[in-house]
Amino acid sequence: MKSHTNHNIYRISIILAIVLIAMSGISQNECWTSYRGDVNLSGKVDSKIGNSYELKWSYEIDDVMKSSPVICNGNIYIGSNNGTLYSISTDGKLNWTFKTVTSFEAPPLLIGNTIYIGSLEGTMFSIDSKTGKENWQYITEGQISGSANISKSANHNNIIFGSYDYYLHSIDAKSGIPMWKYETDNYINGAPAIYENTAIFGGCDGYLHLVNVTDGSAFDTINIGTYIASSASVSGDFAYFGNYDGTFYKLDIPNRKIVWKNETSGAFVGSPAISGNKVIIGSQNKNVYCYNIEDGSISWIFKTLRKIESSPVVSSKRVVITSADGRLYILDIETGEKIWSYEIGSPISGTPAVTENMIIVGAEDGRIYSFKKK
Repeated sequence: MKSHTNHNIYRISIILAIVLIAMSGISQNECWTSYRGDVNLSGKVDSKIGNSYELKWSYEIDDVMKSSPVICNGNIYIGSNNGTLYSISTDGKLNWTFKTVTSFEAPPLLIGNTIYIGSLEGTMFSIDSKTGKENWQYITEGQISGSANISKSANHNNIIFGSYDYYLHSIDAKSGIPMWKYETDNYINGAPAIYENTAIFGGCDGYLHLVNVTDGSAFDTINIGTYIASSASVSGDFAYFGNYDGTFYKLDIPNRKIVWKNETSGAFVGSPAISGNKVIIGSQNKNVYCYNIEDGSISWIFKTLRKIESSPVVSSKRVVITSADGRLYILDIETGEKIWSYEIGSPISGTPAVTENMIIVGAEDGRIYSFKKK
């Protein structure tokens, strides 16, 4: 049974976040500060996604980008395979770069004026978003491929993320001091979703883990039987996730029970997005699936030309998703019909950042693309 204390702490943290946004004078619709948009990893944006966009600019760097961008305060942040984190203005001008020795494939997380991003050498960096100067670094014993998430309490913030060293790590957001580690039996590839006082994540050990964010103790582990390469998404008291065998699940979190599952033919390596009674995810079998949130039936399928490793972003009416076929798509969320697409011409494995008037995406041709709503 959940304690009243945990509920109160959760409510206080949400109120504080709303107050901070209001005091900043920045519309939430102008920011996309994590690759899934919120701590639940829901992939939903409140702003209206347009029916068509035009290319505003592209910025060229010298290597592949598998990372996903974030955006706020008129600046975009994205990592590259050349080991560089870039800050670029929404006008397409370079602000600064931060260089390390190995690739950034993980998406950055932007909290206030601080960026948190992990590298393939296994280091989590805290970087000042205004200057590009390092605040601290925390070293693990394996690569970091997934985004960090933040666990907030009334008086303390922790950064939580997985590593190929088999551990889920929790560190103090301000200092980088380790708080706890939770050990699994294999690599952790995705990001943890936060549900009240619980971190929910899968791993290559074939389990979905539910971990207490306060002390790192295990609430439960649920045997899925094969790799979970992607992140789970949370809505209400339920988590949604896919595994590497192509099975998609709905989990009742309080009761620790699988509500339904639906088997397909392709691996899920991206994360789902949730809007209303629909949950949407792309597959390596080239399809975008829309599931009915109640019974797991498939509402529609949209086929792209190549595999999908990115995660969709959704609103109440539209779906934005990229594919290795080099295209950015906008789909109707009710029917799955294509409304608009743009052919970049190079594979896209990163998830787009979506705001009120812009879509930002990085591609494997080494360019960052900015699209403006028409």
